Amino acid sequence: MLQRFLTNYIQRHTHPLNRLLHLLGVPLTFVVTAILISRQQEPWWWAVAIFVGGYGLQFLGHAIEGNDAGEVVLIKRWLGRPYREFAPGKEPVGSAQSTADGD
Repeated sequence: MLQRFLTNYIQRHTHPLNRLLHLLGVPLTFVVTAILISRQQEPWWWAVAIFVGGYGLQFLGHAIEGNDAGEVVLIKRWLGRPYREFAPGKEPVGSAQSTADGD
């Protein structure tokens, strides 16, 4: 399961800027937010702002990469909407795009 996750993650994060934005965004989203919440000394909105900002960096990275973020893929699957799991031309070998993209 971990191997499958890592393989998928690497395939979906090939653009250097996307990787950089995730390198910054993921720790902001989870680590820094958790630290601020546990300290309870900062105003609550700092934690919210950093959480949203960290997620924003990750969504920006996926926009640059040309694919949907994992959460967006999940929601679109539930709603039966088309989504782009991999950037155009970067689908894994032996795999077709998950749904029709209209391309």
